[in-house]
Amino acid sequence: MIFTDSGIVLFRQEFRETDRIVSLYTREHGRINARLPGVMRPAGKLKALSEPFAFGDYRIYVRRGGVIGTVTGGKISNIFPNIRTHLKRSVLAMHLCELVLRLTPLHQPNEAKFELLCKALTELEYGEVTSAFQAAFTLRLMALAGFGLDHPVLNISSEFWRKIHEDDFSALQFTEPEELLSLSKCNSVCRRFLNRYLTYPLNTLRNFTLEQDSQNVFETEPAGVNKAEAARDSHPSTYQKT
Repeated sequence: MIFTDSGIVLFRQEFRETDRIVSLYTREHGRINARLPGVMRPAGKLKALSEPFAFGDYRIYVRRGGVIGTVTGGKISNIFPNIRTHLKRSVLAMHLCELVLRLTPLHQPNEAKFELLCKALTELEYGEVTSAFQAAFTLRLMALAGFGLDHPVLNISSEFWRKIHEDDFSALQFTEPEELLSLSKCNSVCRRFLNRYLTYPLNTLRNFTLEQDSQNVFETEPAGVNKAEAARDSHPSTYQKT
């Protein structure tokens, strides 16, 4: 079977001497694994299609009964050059891709997930990176993956909960102490969900040490938050598939 689909590279690794294996999240076929033969050769033509968070159209051949497809051609739509020239944006983009990789089964298409990832990468490319970016993306992905929370928890206001789930990423600018406290609670919800659901830590949280201006909001609370007050309301939550 041969098909063409739009996809984003979630993960890549070298295979043998000249090949690469990638995990793609595609619009119509969901998450799939595919091999790009010969891309590590000097004259490899498809190397750009195997780079992390590259977005393009992929022509893929899958043998009958095969598990891994073979990329036989394609066309780059966006490599997000601005993200690649900034450490904070690059690490955050790889973190978003790893979240999709870890929270998405193979061969289960979900166009809303694809659009969420595309929108987030586009915001990272052209917009501002806010302290709420990770939490907003994670909560929205949780909802699409069947782990969403129907109602706010930890006394987060309904309006803040709506904003973090629905507003544009670049519009999530929070400065008031009450908003910063709610954001801290959202980070806590995301962190505890990932610690409980994932069997091993995310590589993008474990392997990168960021400078203060590139802080990871899962590890560092936003400025102005009273940590004792945040801890007071942080009781265990129960996560169930919706």
